[in-house]
Order: sequence, then C-alpha cells, then structure tokens
Amino acid sequence: MRRPLEGILVLEFCQFLAGPSAGLKLADLGARVIKIERPVKGDACRQLAIKNLFVDEDSLLFHTINRNKESYAADLKNPEDLDVIRKLIARADVMTHNFRPGVMEKIGLDYQSVQALNPKIIYAAVTGYGNEGPWANKPGQDLLVQSVSGLTHLSGSSEEGPVPFGLSVTDIMCGNHLTQGIIAALIKRAKTNKSVLVEVSLLESALDVQFEVLTTYLSDGGQLPKRSKVKGSGHAYLSAPYGTYETSDGYIALAMGDLGKISELIGCDISAVYMNAGDSFENRDALLALLGQTFKTNTNQHWLSILEPQDIWCASVLNYKEATELEVFKKMEIRQLLDLGNGRTLDTTRAPMQIDGRKLFASKAAPKIGADNEKINKEFDLK
Repeated sequence: MRRPLEGILVLEFCQFLAGPSAGLKLADLGARVIKIERPVKGDACRQLAIKNLFVDEDSLLFHTINRNKESYAADLKNPEDLDVIRKLIARADVMTHNFRPGVMEKIGLDYQSVQALNPKIIYAAVTGYGNEGPWANKPGQDLLVQSVSGLTHLSGSSEEGPVPFGLSVTDIMCGNHLTQGIIAALIKRAKTNKSVLVEVSLLESALDVQFEVLTTYLSDGGQLPKRSKVKGSGHAYLSAPYGTYETSDGYIALAMGDLGKISELIGCDISAVYMNAGDSFENRDALLALLGQTFKTNTNQHWLSILEPQDIWCASVLNYKEATELEVFKKMEIRQLLDLGNGRTLDTTRAPMQIDGRKLFASKAAPKIGADNEKINKEFDLK
C-alpha cells in the first residue's frame, strides 16, 4: 500500500516531544523523516527518561517518539557541517525546528534564508509562547504551559487545588497541530508551487484544546470553572450525573443521561434535590453524592447489567492491565513491535488511523545518532 506522504522528505531539527511527535505522525503517513542531531549527544530526549527506562543507551521515551526515522549527525556551529545541511535543505520538502527564537537566525537557517535555498520549502516552527512578545524566550515546557493556560483547574475536585494532566498534553496537542499545519501547507504548495511558513506554540495549543470551556468562560461574564467538591466529578462545566463513582469492586463512569431514569433504575431517591432539569446543575454536588452512595452498594457488573440495556451511557473505569486485555483492544491491533535487531523487539503503539482500510504499522526502531550519515551523504552527494 502506498501511503499518502510517500516521496515527501522531512528534515527534523527538533528535540523532546512536540516537534518529534509531528515527525512521527508524518513518518507513519509515509514521509521520509531525517532527524538532524548533534554529534555524540544527539536529541536531548535520548537521555530524558520516563520511569528511568532505557533501551540500549537511549530512553524508552526517545524510542517511543522517534521510531520510523533516520538520523543524520551534524554540528550546526561548524561551517562545514552547516554547508552540508544547506545542501540537504535544498532537496527537502519540509523542515521542522523547535529552537528558541533567534537561534535559527543566528546560524542562517531562518525562514527567509531557507527560502533562498529552497523556494518550495515548508518551514514549520514550534515555540513555547510564540516567536515574538514578552514571553518569547521563556522555556516552553509542558507542565509550565499547562499551569499558565488554566488547564490545571479543570480536573479533580475543588478541594484538591490545581491538578495537572498525567501526560504531556500540551506537547502532544502541539505536535498534532504542527502535523495539521504541515499537511495543509503541502496542499497549498501543490496549488501555488511556493514555500509556506507554519508556526505553532505550546500555549496556543493548550488554549485550543480548551476551546469549549474557554469559550464558556469568555461568554459567561468571566465566571471561573467550578469543580465539584465530590471526588470523581468528570467535568467542571457539566451537570450530574457526569463523573465516576466507586462501586463495591471498582469504579463506574456515567456520561450525560436522564437523571430521573438513572435514579429509578438504580434505586436511588433524588427527589429532595432534583425536581427539574436545572437542578442537575444547581444541585450537582448533592446529586453526585447521592448517586455515589448507591453505586457503592453493588458491583460494576451489576450496575452495567442494569444500565446498558436501557441505553444509559456508562462504562467500567479500567487500568492499563484491564484495558489492554479487552477484546476490543486486541481487535483494534493498536500494538506493534519495533525491530531492535539481534532478535529483540520493543512493544509500542501504531498510528491511530487507517488509510484505504489498512492500518499503518511500521517496525523500524528509532535510529542511533548519525546512523544514516554515510547513506545520506552518498544518496544526496553531500560530501
């Protein structure tokens, strides 16, 4: 199967997560992605570990984000290496970077300079807070961006204080936005035959992922989100029954639904606090507490067997072990094995889409620093 981006050459001057995650998506869609890395040390993410897990000399995190790519080692402060990189840029379709503002200008690889080398280049840049403005030189780090964007006041209960997401949500969303921008730019270039500049920032991505609730705040007289005092409430802006509830053997989640019908099905008397639809907002905490007391009296399966046949939107709350053992998980074939050589493999996930009915598997593991220098030098006659 030919993948949509086959024939597209991407040069990735990126480290850590946002930029490289976009490169990963482009590679899964068929693009050839070459990481331009420092000699010896390479992408700093090679030493940035989650749970101190490493595969050979590189972190498991690096392997997760940089599979299906090639690596070209070059010192951008060395004039000879920089000349080689300029030759490669002249042959590329896309280049991405996440250097702080001013760095690419200093070495002569800013957008205007690159346009002179390649008038058809898609030039895609990631920053923390934009290329200009008072925060342009602040470090763009996921937790910090979550913290200044309002995101940490949406999860958990009102008694907990700010609650950050347990994953790099702004990095991941920014990588998605970068990918969208690059694909849109490739379409535009196909029409105009000219270069396109794509710019994204972590802060804009963090704000965009909150577009529903941020619009509510802006349109509601500046009323701040109000999290429930009851643990398990799933959304600061939604009414009961939305949330998770402890049962006798686990937890169950309820999405939007008819409170009257739900309370009747599970045998929970809510008449004292629920007389009309508006009460589901006004008396949210009291309703969540009442429902919670009832759900504790029996098992997940008991409640699911009552609610699901009546088309109530509900589900068990599962951990990774329980989720990955589900038949639906196995049927989706979301897992794939990377080939590490010498009979070793690395278990990870595939691209979450299908093209022409086929899933996008790719067994190529992340490259060693400069692993492809010799091949690329010969192929593009760089030296």
